[in-house]
Amino acid sequence: MAIPHPWRGIHLLPKPIWVLFWTTLVNRSGMMALPYLVLYLTKELHYTAEDAAAMIVVYGIGAFLTGPVAGKISDRIGAHRIMILSLVATGMVLVTIPLAHEFWAVACLTVLWAVVSEAFRPASLAVVTNLVSVDQRKLAFAVNRLAINIGMSIGPAVGGFIALYSYPMLFYVNGIFSVLASLVMMFSRWPEAHSAHAAAALHREAESDMHPWQNLSFMYFLIPLFLIMLIFFQIDATVALYLVRDMAYPESHFGLLFSVNTVLIIFLEVWINIRMSHWKHRHALSLGALLIALGFGLMAFSGHIGYIAFTVAVWTFGEMILFPGSAAYVSDIAPASRRGEYMGYYQMTFSLGLIIGPWLGVLLYEATDAPTLWLTTLGVGIVATGMLRLVKEPPTVTMKVLSEAKPGGTDNP
Repeated sequence: MAIPHPWRGIHLLPKPIWVLFWTTLVNRSGMMALPYLVLYLTKELHYTAEDAAAMIVVYGIGAFLTGPVAGKISDRIGAHRIMILSLVATGMVLVTIPLAHEFWAVACLTVLWAVVSEAFRPASLAVVTNLVSVDQRKLAFAVNRLAINIGMSIGPAVGGFIALYSYPMLFYVNGIFSVLASLVMMFSRWPEAHSAHAAAALHREAESDMHPWQNLSFMYFLIPLFLIMLIFFQIDATVALYLVRDMAYPESHFGLLFSVNTVLIIFLEVWINIRMSHWKHRHALSLGALLIALGFGLMAFSGHIGYIAFTVAVWTFGEMILFPGSAAYVSDIAPASRRGEYMGYYQMTFSLGLIIGPWLGVLLYEATDAPTLWLTTLGVGIVATGMLRLVKEPPTVTMKVLSEAKPGGTDNP
């Protein structure tokens, strides 16, 4: 008996999804300035570690405030235009940053960088929603994340070698790749996405103008999502402190652990989301949250590097389920006329978790110990899992895929 192809169905995604895939891949493959921002500021500009860390917070605040505004604008003028403008503007800002040296000048440019760069995210999430049918959304979001993760496995690695030669060059190369990504999107065929899903708006006519703050189901969903983000972003602070500073593992071991994450995502995330495309949202979301909680919580019981690699695999499976699933859930409950705005608030939750999570984790870690920290993440994660089991399922809407509206729309690259 023939073994079914694990990625069957991926070729049915409309061509614009693949345009977004290649645009994102090019953009992320050049993303090297932000991962090395602290090192640039401390080694090149001789800032203190505190000032360099403050610059990361500045970027986070800019990203946090950008999401809803950029999403709302994308609903008004079109996500395609926002994505192109974001990529071009990001390139222009990045090549300007090395010209600034004073703290406040760099801070202002960093805020501007965050605003123009992060405007791409809600627009890209909204456009995925508009381009595919309901049952393809998890797959489409997984494909988009595949581009992100492949790119992020390239950009920072190449950036490490460029940094040996010149830290300012990181910003120039990053800026060039951002502009190249805009050209990929600019010179590719892009249909009118909204017309293909006019039927969806008819099914939700009563709530077509419902602001995100008025949608209690959406606001409720963001609470457990935020709790999970507090846990997930421990990878940016306390995980490194635990492994490198306290367990005395070399930095190379820390980097290899994240290779486990990247490899699993590249090879399994699309397949998993194909297999789970018909799961109810509350089942998929709660399973993803539980695996993330277990992955971090299990670190309380052993510090052996092989065991830590196992815990990384556990929370990676949670990430592969929760992140595409949560984006699909938001796209399903958002009114057709406000998808960008809803995605902006969704993205804002991630930014808030990035701002607060590492800071809160370090405070708890320094005040107690590692087992207390990891068991706390487990407890918080279990609470979030229970809350996600109670999310309201969106109404079932039958829609035709955009590609069915136009001949040749299902071409894959």
